[in-house]
Amino acid sequence: MNPVIAITSPGNMGAAVGGRLTVQGVKVLCSFSGRSAASQARARKHGLTDAADSELAQADFLLSIVPPKEAVSVAERLTPALAAAQRKAIYVDCNAVSPQTAARIGDILAPTGAAYVDGGIIGGPPREGYTPRLYVSGASAERVLELNQFGLDVRVVEGGIGAASALKLSYAGINKGAIGLGAAMILAARRAGVEGDLMRELSESQRGLLAQFARSIPDMFAKAERWAPEMIEIADYADARGEADIYRGLAALYERLARDFDGDREEIGALEDFFAGKTAR
Repeated sequence: MNPVIAITSPGNMGAAVGGRLTVQGVKVLCSFSGRSAASQARARKHGLTDAADSELAQADFLLSIVPPKEAVSVAERLTPALAAAQRKAIYVDCNAVSPQTAARIGDILAPTGAAYVDGGIIGGPPREGYTPRLYVSGASAERVLELNQFGLDVRVVEGGIGAASALKLSYAGINKGAIGLGAAMILAARRAGVEGDLMRELSESQRGLLAQFARSIPDMFAKAERWAPEMIEIADYADARGEADIYRGLAALYERLARDFDGDREEIGALEDFFAGKTAR
């Protein structure tokens, strides 16, 4: 018998993960409460079923997939339903949070009696021919491997609660950190009037990196608002030896680019011009 899966929110990632499961014959529950008409339409498109928190709490697995800044509040919101449930879901926090935040979520959920699994998704939303990896850790992590039968790619990380989050943030710190550094230096070159020279040098000596930035930096614009709080979580994770300042700076950059993306698009436009070849020569 197929499991019943609950997903906390029908965002782009949550709805797509749910859609991957529904096409495998899995019933996927999701709370539409407080979501926009567009989010609800996306959820229905992927075959998700609207459900109350009490129903989410009694699924076989409850996957928390929300922006990192909401991970703690979602766990707090679901605690009463999990505590009241006679049959409790395995709670899998799939969010880009620091190991410290992952441990805090575990402390919040502990009184409910529900099994808790730390998780982290590496990659974009599932689509035809592509599946991101869901890394999981903790005492109940092996149980989540059941979802590999239903179109997901779940992998266990040894090391207990916090290990999966550490892997996710290490990867994101490299990947999204490099994107931010590239954007920052392109903007600096523009302010200095040398962006054309930078483009020529990258074209000659760093073709692979330039091609990667040409794809990843424009793709980042609409995501910058979500990436900013993720950088704060990475700063929390990296704080022990002082690297946190790097990621706090990147958080500020992404916050600024997010405002610009929704505003006059001065810096967004400059980055677009750079990759379109519209640079000073």
